[in-house]
Amino acid sequence: MPKFIKIKELPKAHLDAMGYTWHNDEDGEYIVKDKFIAVTQAEVDAYVVASNELYEMYERGAEYVIEHKLYDALDIPSGLIAEIERSFKEERGNHLYGRFDLSGGIDGKPIKLIEFNADTPTLLLESAAIQELMLRFHHDVSLKQFNTIYSSIAEKFVKISETKNGPFSKFLFSSVEGIQEEEITVKFLEDMAKSRGLITVFEVLEECEESMPYDFWFKLYPWEDMPNFCTNTETAMLNPAFTLLYQSKGMLAILYELFPDSPYLLKTSFEPIKEKYVKKRMFGREGANIDIVENGEILLQTDGIYEEYKAVYQEYVDFVRDESGKYYQAGVFYSDGACGLSFRRGEEILDDMSEFVAHAIRESKFNFQEL
Repeated sequence: MPKFIKIKELPKAHLDAMGYTWHNDEDGEYIVKDKFIAVTQAEVDAYVVASNELYEMYERGAEYVIEHKLYDALDIPSGLIAEIERSFKEERGNHLYGRFDLSGGIDGKPIKLIEFNADTPTLLLESAAIQELMLRFHHDVSLKQFNTIYSSIAEKFVKISETKNGPFSKFLFSSVEGIQEEEITVKFLEDMAKSRGLITVFEVLEECEESMPYDFWFKLYPWEDMPNFCTNTETAMLNPAFTLLYQSKGMLAILYELFPDSPYLLKTSFEPIKEKYVKKRMFGREGANIDIVENGEILLQTDGIYEEYKAVYQEYVDFVRDESGKYYQAGVFYSDGACGLSFRRGEEILDDMSEFVAHAIRESKFNFQEL
């Protein structure tokens, strides 16, 4: 079972002051505010090594897909292929961030890749800012966190800016109008760029013009929903179009084909496998359209809006569970390297009702309490 550290509970007013008001589950809570998951430095180091190695595998996997034109297998819209190939060749270093979802890593369970959220900033604000705020409010100097997400992404903005006009590069940030979570998350990213003195502007996505006087445009909108996208060559997209290859769950099958002996990969195929498996849709999100299948029998199933996408079949793995039966999944943010850790807990299929759990690193001598 996971180990926990009791903490001084962060008042809701602190979250409201940050504009963090969009998450309300049945009991009115989304963040676990009274405890941290306790991890050791060795466990953190293992997450870092795994995530960095996995990212290298994704780069190799993208090269393989492009070389062999496997876009249809990954359900990539044909209208994006040219931009994917161009951006992978010319803007490979412009991948701003991503988040690896991993099972295991604690409680003695091996680390296994569940999927890579390569172009979605879900849990960014929680992982980068809120869990640090929780640590500060608890005020225990014996605890620390693995969390350099803010500074890592901020420095990545600087590196990206050097590919155009350096400190004079202009960044546009956009999200869909009227969605509070997305607007606050995008403005949080904008703040990272501002913190390094870069020039930034925010506009809602619907008001952005096709020809814009910006060097870079961060848009919080799924690439797979932009099949006929085109842009002028003066404005570089963040994240670039090639990250859609990473976002596709079909890449899980490609990686298993290329690296079948990797300790981090679960057996995954474009066809059903003999082992107990999880059937996923290529661009499914938040636990929607998931089947858990064993011996041809569907054990658990969720509905959703992603049925139109092709499926991939991934070997089932047991998540870490607590004494109440809740499941835990680690999330490691990546920006030119692993840069932060957090967790989610929920039911066997983690969905948009799952809860955010912060972490703290404990030394072996630390007297943690298991709850």
